[in-house]
Amino acid sequence: MKVLLVDDSRTIRNIQKNVLAQLGHSDVIEAGDGVEALEQLKHHDVDLMLVDWNMPNMDGITLVRNVRKTNQRVPIIMCTTEAQKERVIEAVRAGINNYMVKPFDVESLAQKIDQTLAKAGLRS
Repeated sequence: MKVLLVDDSRTIRNIQKNVLAQLGHSDVIEAGDGVEALEQLKHHDVDLMLVDWNMPNMDGITLVRNVRKTNQRVPIIMCTTEAQKERVIEAVRAGINNYMVKPFDVESLAQKIDQTLAKAGLRS
């Protein structure tokens, strides 16, 4: 399974990579913002995306809307500090599959990834 991590924080991406490795997923690519993520998607088919909301150049919600124009299949988890109900609703309407508020611990991220993959039929 190929995973795209999109976050302007290298530390967050490293935490996410660690969790994914613990879950047996080592095929991970990274992007520091939405522009880089769209470029990565031109070259890679991905099976899961973890996306931050607040990033330079192109934010996560704009990225999700762009991805959903051409790909309704890939599961997307929004991992963000944005916790307001209106923001969650906006992200769901944009096309995310799940939502996680930072800061998070390894166990809760692992659970969210498993839950999202199961809903998408990528894990039993």
